Amino acid sequence: MAKANGKQASAEATKDELLQYYRDMLLIRRFEERAGQLYGMGLIGGFCHLYIGQEAVVVGMQAALTEGDQVITAYRDHGHMLAAGMEANGVMAELTGRSGGYSRGKGGSMHMFSTEKAFYGGHGIVGAQVSLGTGLAFANQYRKDGKVCLTYFGDGAANQGQVYESFNMAALWKLPVVYIVENNQYAMGTAIQRSSSETHLHKRGISFNIPGEEVDGMDVVAVREAGKRAVENARAGNGPTLLEMKTYRYRGHSMSDPAKYRTKEEVDEQKAKRDPIDHVKKLITDAGYASDDDLKAIDREIRAVVTDSATFAQESPEPDPSELMTDIYL
Repeated sequence: MAKANGKQASAEATKDELLQYYRDMLLIRRFEERAGQLYGMGLIGGFCHLYIGQEAVVVGMQAALTEGDQVITAYRDHGHMLAAGMEANGVMAELTGRSGGYSRGKGGSMHMFSTEKAFYGGHGIVGAQVSLGTGLAFANQYRKDGKVCLTYFGDGAANQGQVYESFNMAALWKLPVVYIVENNQYAMGTAIQRSSSETHLHKRGISFNIPGEEVDGMDVVAVREAGKRAVENARAGNGPTLLEMKTYRYRGHSMSDPAKYRTKEEVDEQKAKRDPIDHVKKLITDAGYASDDDLKAIDREIRAVVTDSATFAQESPEPDPSELMTDIYL
Protein backbone atom coordinates (compact mmCIF):
# COMPACT_ATOMS: atom_id res chain seq x y z
CA MET A 1 0.00 0.00 0.00
CA ALA A 2 1.49 3.32 -1.08
CA LYS A 3 2.21 6.26 1.22
CA ALA A 4 1.28 9.87 0.48
CA ASN A 5 2.68 12.88 2.37
CA GLY A 6 3.40 10.74 5.40
CA LYS A 7 -0.11 9.31 5.51
CA GLN A 8 -1.16 5.83 4.58
CA ALA A 9 -2.92 6.01 1.23
CA SER A 10 -5.91 3.94 0.24
CA ALA A 11 -5.37 0.68 -1.59
CA GLU A 12 -6.55 2.39 -4.75
CA ALA A 13 -5.06 5.89 -4.81
CA THR A 14 -2.80 8.22 -2.85
CA LYS A 15 -3.82 11.47 -1.20
CA ASP A 16 -2.27 13.57 -3.96
CA GLU A 17 -3.92 11.50 -6.66
CA LEU A 18 -7.39 11.71 -5.15
CA LEU A 19 -7.12 15.46 -4.61
CA GLN A 20 -5.99 15.93 -8.20
CA TYR A 21 -8.88 13.81 -9.49
CA TYR A 22 -11.29 15.86 -7.37
CA ARG A 23 -9.87 19.10 -8.74
CA ASP A 24 -9.95 17.90 -12.37
CA MET A 25 -13.49 16.56 -12.14
CA LEU A 26 -14.73 19.69 -10.42
CA LEU A 27 -13.18 21.84 -13.14
CA ILE A 28 -15.14 19.92 -15.78
CA ARG A 29 -18.38 20.15 -13.76
CA ARG A 30 -18.10 23.90 -13.10
CA PHE A 31 -16.95 24.62 -16.65
CA GLU A 32 -19.90 22.78 -18.14
CA GLU A 33 -22.33 24.54 -15.80
CA ARG A 34 -20.99 27.90 -16.96
CA ALA A 35 -21.09 26.79 -20.61
CA GLY A 36 -24.76 25.98 -20.14
CA GLN A 37 -25.34 29.46 -18.75
CA LEU A 38 -23.54 31.12 -21.67
CA TYR A 39 -25.59 29.05 -24.10
CA GLY A 40 -28.77 30.25 -22.42
CA MET A 41 -27.55 33.83 -22.81
CA GLY A 42 -27.11 33.32 -26.54
CA LEU A 43 -23.31 33.55 -26.40
CA ILE A 44 -22.76 29.98 -27.67
CA GLY A 45 -24.25 29.17 -31.06
CA GLY A 46 -24.94 25.83 -32.69
CA PHE A 47 -24.90 22.63 -30.67
CA CYS A 48 -23.57 22.27 -27.15
CA HIS A 49 -23.44 18.82 -25.53
CA LEU A 50 -22.62 18.95 -21.82
CA TYR A 51 -20.59 16.30 -19.99
CA ILE A 52 -22.09 16.76 -16.51
CA GLY A 53 -22.21 13.40 -14.69
CA GLN A 54 -19.54 11.67 -16.77
CA GLU A 55 -16.43 13.38 -15.36
CA ALA A 56 -14.86 10.27 -13.81
CA VAL A 57 -14.44 8.59 -17.19
CA VAL A 58 -12.06 11.07 -18.78
CA VAL A 59 -10.21 11.94 -15.59
CA GLY A 60 -9.62 8.29 -14.77
CA MET A 61 -8.55 7.36 -18.29
CA GLN A 62 -6.22 10.35 -18.56
CA ALA A 63 -4.49 9.15 -15.38
CA ALA A 64 -3.65 5.90 -17.19
CA LEU A 65 -1.74 7.60 -20.01
CA THR A 66 1.84 8.75 -20.46
CA GLU A 67 2.92 11.92 -22.24
CA GLY A 68 2.40 11.68 -25.99
CA ASP A 69 -0.49 9.22 -25.87
CA GLN A 70 -3.42 10.44 -27.94
CA VAL A 71 -7.11 11.09 -27.36
CA ILE A 72 -9.92 11.35 -29.90
CA THR A 73 -13.61 11.55 -29.19
CA ALA A 74 -17.04 12.62 -30.43
CA TYR A 75 -19.00 15.81 -29.76
CA ARG A 76 -19.56 15.60 -25.97
CA ASP A 77 -15.97 16.67 -25.73
CA HIS A 78 -15.30 19.67 -23.47
CA GLY A 79 -14.50 17.38 -20.53
CA HIS A 80 -12.01 15.43 -22.62
CA MET A 81 -10.26 18.66 -23.59
CA LEU A 82 -9.91 19.87 -20.02
CA ALA A 83 -8.78 16.44 -18.80
CA ALA A 84 -6.12 16.42 -21.53
CA GLY A 85 -4.71 19.66 -20.14
CA MET A 86 -6.18 22.14 -22.60
CA GLU A 87 -6.72 25.57 -21.03
CA ALA A 88 -10.22 26.57 -19.92
CA ASN A 89 -9.78 29.99 -21.53
CA GLY A 90 -9.10 28.53 -24.97
CA VAL A 91 -11.94 26.00 -24.74
CA MET A 92 -14.50 28.58 -23.61
CA ALA A 93 -13.36 31.07 -26.25
CA GLU A 94 -13.87 28.44 -28.93
CA LEU A 95 -17.33 27.67 -27.61
CA THR A 96 -18.25 31.31 -28.06
CA GLY A 97 -16.70 31.50 -31.54
CA ARG A 98 -13.86 33.84 -30.59
CA SER A 99 -10.39 34.10 -32.08
CA GLY A 100 -8.80 33.17 -28.74
CA GLY A 101 -10.23 29.66 -29.06
CA TYR A 102 -8.34 26.49 -29.89
CA SER A 103 -9.64 26.51 -33.47
CA ARG A 104 -9.48 30.32 -33.65
CA GLY A 105 -13.24 30.55 -33.26
CA LYS A 106 -14.09 28.56 -36.38
CA GLY A 107 -14.68 25.09 -34.94
CA GLY A 108 -17.04 25.65 -32.04
CA SER A 109 -18.11 23.05 -29.51
CA MET A 110 -17.61 19.95 -31.63
CA HIS A 111 -14.37 20.73 -33.48
CA MET A 112 -11.45 21.62 -31.26
CA PHE A 113 -7.93 20.24 -31.53
CA SER A 114 -4.59 20.53 -29.77
CA THR A 115 -1.63 18.71 -31.26
CA GLU A 116 0.40 20.01 -28.30
CA LYS A 117 -1.84 18.05 -25.93
CA ALA A 118 -2.29 15.14 -28.40
CA PHE A 119 -6.03 15.84 -28.56
CA TYR A 120 -7.42 15.12 -32.02
CA GLY A 121 -11.07 16.25 -31.63
CA GLY A 122 -14.08 16.63 -31.20
CA HIS A 123 -16.01 15.09 -34.18
CA GLY A 124 -19.62 15.74 -35.09
CA ILE A 125 -20.24 12.70 -37.29
CA VAL A 126 -21.49 9.82 -35.14
CA GLY A 127 -18.84 7.10 -34.99
CA ALA A 128 -16.44 8.77 -37.44
CA GLN A 129 -13.77 9.29 -34.78
CA VAL A 130 -13.48 5.52 -34.26
CA SER A 131 -11.99 5.07 -37.71
CA LEU A 132 -9.74 8.09 -37.21
CA GLY A 133 -8.53 6.87 -33.84
CA THR A 134 -7.74 3.50 -35.37
CA GLY A 135 -5.74 5.35 -38.01
CA LEU A 136 -3.79 7.21 -35.34
CA ALA A 137 -2.97 3.88 -33.74
CA PHE A 138 -1.85 2.50 -37.12
CA ALA A 139 0.50 5.49 -37.49
CA ASN A 140 1.89 4.81 -34.01
CA GLN A 141 2.60 1.21 -34.90
CA TYR A 142 4.15 2.19 -38.25
CA ARG A 143 6.44 4.71 -36.59
CA LYS A 144 7.22 2.41 -33.65
CA ASP A 145 6.83 5.39 -31.31
CA GLY A 146 5.28 3.48 -28.41
CA LYS A 147 2.19 5.69 -28.26
CA VAL A 148 -1.35 4.51 -27.52
CA CYS A 149 -4.55 6.14 -28.79
CA LEU A 150 -7.68 6.36 -26.62
CA THR A 151 -10.71 6.31 -28.91
CA TYR A 152 -14.00 7.29 -27.26
CA PHE A 153 -17.51 6.79 -28.58
CA GLY A 154 -21.02 6.58 -27.16
CA ASP A 155 -23.60 3.84 -26.81
CA GLY A 156 -25.44 5.26 -29.83
CA ALA A 157 -22.31 5.12 -32.01
CA ALA A 158 -21.78 1.51 -30.88
CA ASN A 159 -24.28 0.46 -33.58
CA GLN A 160 -22.44 2.19 -36.44
CA GLY A 161 -20.85 0.03 -39.12
CA GLN A 162 -17.49 1.81 -39.28
CA VAL A 163 -16.94 0.91 -35.62
CA TYR A 164 -16.77 -2.78 -36.51
CA GLU A 165 -14.64 -2.24 -39.60
CA SER A 166 -12.21 -0.47 -37.27
CA PHE A 167 -12.40 -3.28 -34.71
CA ASN A 168 -11.50 -5.83 -37.36
CA MET A 169 -8.51 -3.87 -38.61
CA ALA A 170 -7.24 -3.06 -35.11
CA ALA A 171 -7.45 -6.68 -33.96
CA LEU A 172 -5.98 -8.07 -37.17
CA TRP A 173 -2.94 -5.80 -36.99
CA LYS A 174 -2.78 -5.60 -33.16
CA LEU A 175 -2.90 -1.82 -33.19
CA PRO A 176 -2.16 0.17 -30.00
CA VAL A 177 -5.67 1.51 -29.46
CA VAL A 178 -8.07 1.42 -26.50
CA TYR A 179 -11.73 1.74 -27.43
CA ILE A 180 -13.85 3.37 -24.73
CA VAL A 181 -17.62 3.31 -25.07
CA GLU A 182 -19.19 5.85 -22.72
CA ASN A 183 -22.49 4.14 -22.06
CA ASN A 184 -24.56 6.95 -20.57
CA GLN A 185 -27.73 4.90 -21.15
CA TYR A 186 -29.29 7.12 -23.84
CA ALA A 187 -28.44 7.62 -27.52
CA MET A 188 -29.93 11.09 -27.96
CA GLY A 189 -33.42 10.35 -26.58
CA THR A 190 -33.46 6.58 -27.05
CA ALA A 191 -32.72 4.26 -24.13
CA ILE A 192 -30.12 1.62 -24.87
CA GLN A 193 -32.66 -1.17 -24.27
CA ARG A 194 -34.69 0.16 -27.21
CA SER A 195 -31.80 0.55 -29.64
CA SER A 196 -29.34 -2.30 -28.98
CA SER A 197 -30.01 -6.02 -29.15
CA GLU A 198 -26.88 -6.61 -27.02
CA THR A 199 -26.83 -4.03 -24.24
CA HIS A 200 -23.60 -5.33 -22.66
CA LEU A 201 -21.47 -3.26 -25.00
CA HIS A 202 -18.13 -4.57 -23.74
CA LYS A 203 -19.04 -7.82 -25.49
CA ARG A 204 -19.20 -6.16 -28.90
CA GLY A 205 -15.57 -7.00 -29.65
CA ILE A 206 -15.83 -10.75 -29.02
CA SER A 207 -16.17 -11.74 -32.68
CA PHE A 208 -12.97 -9.83 -33.42
CA ASN A 209 -11.09 -11.38 -30.48
CA ILE A 210 -11.00 -8.02 -28.71
CA PRO A 211 -11.17 -8.42 -24.93
CA GLY A 212 -13.81 -6.32 -23.21
CA GLU A 213 -14.40 -5.10 -19.69
CA GLU A 214 -17.36 -3.44 -18.00
CA VAL A 215 -16.27 -0.60 -15.70
CA ASP A 216 -18.07 1.56 -13.15
CA GLY A 217 -17.71 4.85 -14.99
CA MET A 218 -18.78 6.82 -11.92
CA ASP A 219 -15.73 5.63 -9.93
CA VAL A 220 -12.60 7.47 -11.06
CA VAL A 221 -10.21 4.98 -9.44
CA ALA A 222 -11.95 1.98 -11.02
CA VAL A 223 -11.72 3.74 -14.37
CA ARG A 224 -8.02 4.45 -13.90
CA GLU A 225 -7.21 0.86 -12.99
CA ALA A 226 -9.11 -0.56 -15.98
CA GLY A 227 -7.47 2.07 -18.18
CA LYS A 228 -3.99 1.13 -17.00
CA ARG A 229 -4.57 -2.52 -17.84
CA ALA A 230 -5.87 -1.71 -21.30
CA VAL A 231 -3.16 0.84 -22.10
CA GLU A 232 -0.38 -1.47 -20.93
CA ASN A 233 -1.85 -4.27 -23.03
CA ALA A 234 -1.90 -2.05 -26.11
CA ARG A 235 1.58 -0.67 -25.55
CA ALA A 236 2.95 -4.19 -25.18
CA GLY A 237 1.81 -5.00 -28.72
CA ASN A 238 -1.19 -7.13 -27.78
CA GLY A 239 -3.75 -5.06 -29.65
CA PRO A 240 -6.96 -3.30 -28.62
CA THR A 241 -9.22 -3.56 -25.59
CA LEU A 242 -12.86 -2.45 -25.43
CA LEU A 243 -13.82 -0.73 -22.16
CA GLU A 244 -17.49 -0.10 -21.48
CA MET A 245 -17.88 2.77 -19.02
CA LYS A 246 -21.25 2.55 -17.28
CA THR A 247 -21.97 6.23 -16.70
CA TYR A 248 -24.86 8.68 -16.80
CA ARG A 249 -25.43 12.16 -18.18
CA TYR A 250 -27.51 14.45 -16.00
CA ARG A 251 -28.50 16.88 -18.72
CA GLY A 252 -30.22 16.29 -22.05
CA HIS A 253 -28.43 15.07 -25.15
CA SER A 254 -27.70 18.70 -26.06
CA MET A 255 -28.80 22.05 -24.71
CA SER A 256 -31.87 21.92 -26.95
CA ASP A 257 -33.03 18.61 -25.42
CA PRO A 258 -35.48 18.85 -22.47
CA ALA A 259 -34.93 15.12 -21.76
CA LYS A 260 -38.61 14.31 -21.30
CA TYR A 261 -37.94 10.67 -22.23
CA ARG A 262 -36.84 9.93 -18.65
CA THR A 263 -38.27 10.77 -15.25
CA LYS A 264 -36.96 13.37 -12.84
CA GLU A 265 -36.86 10.62 -10.21
CA GLU A 266 -34.43 8.60 -12.34
CA VAL A 267 -32.03 11.51 -12.70
CA ASP A 268 -32.30 12.48 -9.04
CA GLU A 269 -31.50 8.92 -7.96
CA GLN A 270 -28.34 8.90 -10.09
CA LYS A 271 -27.25 12.21 -8.60
CA ALA A 272 -27.95 11.08 -5.05
CA LYS A 273 -26.42 7.60 -5.24
CA ARG A 274 -23.80 7.59 -8.01
CA ASP A 275 -22.42 11.10 -8.45
CA PRO A 276 -18.73 10.70 -9.38
CA ILE A 277 -17.57 13.87 -7.62
CA ASP A 278 -19.38 12.98 -4.41
CA HIS A 279 -17.75 9.55 -4.61
CA VAL A 280 -14.18 10.86 -4.77
CA LYS A 281 -15.01 13.50 -2.15
CA LYS A 282 -16.08 10.72 0.23
CA LEU A 283 -12.85 8.81 -0.43
CA ILE A 284 -10.89 11.94 0.48
CA THR A 285 -12.80 12.83 3.64
CA ASP A 286 -13.08 9.24 4.91
CA ALA A 287 -9.29 8.88 4.64
CA GLY A 288 -8.75 12.20 6.41
CA TYR A 289 -6.88 13.66 3.46
CA ALA A 290 -8.84 16.93 3.48
CA SER A 291 -11.63 18.62 5.41
CA ASP A 292 -14.87 19.96 4.01
CA ASP A 293 -13.38 23.44 4.30
CA ASP A 294 -10.34 22.36 2.28
CA LEU A 295 -12.58 21.01 -0.48
CA LYS A 296 -14.71 24.17 -0.45
CA ALA A 297 -11.52 26.17 -0.96
CA ILE A 298 -10.71 24.06 -4.02
CA ASP A 299 -14.22 24.70 -5.32
CA ARG A 300 -13.69 28.46 -4.94
CA GLU A 301 -10.41 28.23 -6.87
CA ILE A 302 -12.09 26.28 -9.65
CA ARG A 303 -15.01 28.70 -9.85
CA ALA A 304 -12.52 31.56 -10.23
CA VAL A 305 -10.79 29.75 -13.11
CA VAL A 306 -14.12 29.18 -14.84
CA THR A 307 -15.24 32.77 -14.28
CA ASP A 308 -11.97 33.97 -15.81
CA SER A 309 -12.52 31.71 -18.82
CA ALA A 310 -15.97 33.17 -19.41
CA THR A 311 -14.58 36.70 -19.15
CA PHE A 312 -11.72 35.85 -21.51
CA ALA A 313 -14.15 34.36 -24.01
CA GLN A 314 -16.47 37.36 -24.00
CA GLU A 315 -13.61 39.83 -24.29
CA SER A 316 -11.83 37.99 -27.12
CA PRO A 317 -12.52 39.36 -30.61
CA GLU A 318 -14.43 37.44 -33.22
CA PRO A 319 -12.36 35.94 -36.07
CA ASP A 320 -11.32 38.46 -38.70
CA PRO A 321 -13.35 38.12 -41.92
CA SER A 322 -10.08 37.62 -43.79
CA GLU A 323 -9.82 34.17 -42.18
CA LEU A 324 -13.10 32.96 -43.62
CA MET A 325 -11.44 30.74 -46.24
CA THR A 326 -8.34 29.70 -44.29
CA ASP A 327 -7.77 26.28 -42.67
CA ILE A 328 -10.22 24.50 -44.99
CA TYR A 329 -9.88 22.05 -47.87
CA LEU A 330 -11.12 23.35 -51.21
